[in-house]
Amino acid sequence: MVSTRLARMQESATIKAANKASEMLKQGIDVINFNLGEPDFDTPEHICAAAANAMYRGETHYTPAAGIQELREAIAEKLRVENGLETKASNVLVTPGAKQAIFSVMMSVLGDGEEAILFDPAWVSYEACIHFAGAEPVWVPTDPENGFEPCDIGEYITDRTRMIVVNSPCNPTGGVYNKQTLKCIADYAIDHDLLVLSDEIYEKIIYEKQHISIGSMDGMQDRTITVNGFSKAYAMTGWRLGYVSAAPDIFKGLLKIQSNSVSSATSFVQYGGIAALEGTQQPVYDMVKEFRNRRDILVAGLNSIGIKCHKPAGTFYVFANVAEYGGGDKVTDILLNEAHVSVTQGSSFGYSGRDFIRISYATSQQRILEGLERIGDVLS
Repeated sequence: MVSTRLARMQESATIKAANKASEMLKQGIDVINFNLGEPDFDTPEHICAAAANAMYRGETHYTPAAGIQELREAIAEKLRVENGLETKASNVLVTPGAKQAIFSVMMSVLGDGEEAILFDPAWVSYEACIHFAGAEPVWVPTDPENGFEPCDIGEYITDRTRMIVVNSPCNPTGGVYNKQTLKCIADYAIDHDLLVLSDEIYEKIIYEKQHISIGSMDGMQDRTITVNGFSKAYAMTGWRLGYVSAAPDIFKGLLKIQSNSVSSATSFVQYGGIAALEGTQQPVYDMVKEFRNRRDILVAGLNSIGIKCHKPAGTFYVFANVAEYGGGDKVTDILLNEAHVSVTQGSSFGYSGRDFIRISYATSQQRILEGLERIGDVLS
C-alpha cells in the first residue's frame, strides 16, 4: 500500500541501470560501467583534512537547519564573485546534496495542477520531483545538431506554467547554453512572471565554453532559484553537500521543508565545504583537464566506430546517437548483455532521447579504450 503521491514517482532510471551492472559484477562478470555521474577521483586531501579536523574537535552535533554561518557566507561570496549573483548568506540554504535542494524547491513552489517546463532530454529526477509535488512536466524539444538548444519555448507556456528548469551544463547531453539562449529563457520568465530553477552542479566541468548563471541577468535576481553543490566539481558525491540560493520568501519555504525533514546537512561535512571553496582550486583544474582528454578519446572512438557523437561542451557525459543500430533501448541491452558495457538508454531522460545512449567518461582512459573496443566488436 503506497500513497497516490508516491505512485506518481518512478524509480530512478540511472540508478536502475547501475544496479543491473552491479548484479553482473557480483556474478564475477567484468562489466565496464559507463553509467553513474560520479567522478572517479578522490576528494582532495585538504578537504578531507578539514572535515576530519572538525570531527575530532567535536563538530559532531546538530547545526542550524540552514547550515553553519561560515559556510553560508563562503557560498554567498562564491556566488557573488564567480556567478555575479547579488545574494546574501541569509538567502543561502545548505542541503544534504543538490538533489535534496531540487526536491525541496519543487515541493515548495509547485502546486497541484501547475506546470514546470523541462528541456527534453533532461536529468531523470526533475520529472520525478515535479510529479511528486503534484505538478506536471511540460517537455520542450531541443535541437541535437545545435548543442541541444531548446526550441520554441513560448509555444509550451500556459496559464498554468509556474517554473522553467534550466540545467547548464546539462546532464545528459553535456550542452552548455550561451548568453543568447539564456537571455531568451529569461525574457520568457519575465514576460510570463515565471520562476527559474537553475541547476548549476556541473558549472566547473566545462571545456570550450563559459558558464553563465541565468540569475545574474537583468530582472532575474529574485525569480531565479540557483542550486549547486560540491559532488561533481570536488569529487564529493558521498559527502552529500549542496546548496540553494533564493529570494527571501522562497528561502523561508525551503527552510521550513528542511527543518521538518532532514534537519540539516552533516555537521563536519560542512567544514569540508568551506575548505573546498576557500582552498586551492588546482585539483578541480586537474580533474577537468583529465575529463577533457577522456572526452576527446571517447568521442573520436565512437565516431570511428560509426556512432554519431558531438563533443559535449561540459559535464562528463556524451549523448551518442545510435538510431542506426536500433535506438537507445535496444543498444543499451546489446551492450550490457553481449559486450558487458553498461550505459544508460537515452529514453530515460525524455522522449527526445530515444535514439541516444548516455555514456559517462568518469572512468580511466584505459577502461574507456577497452569499452570502445567492446562496443565496436558488437556493433560493427
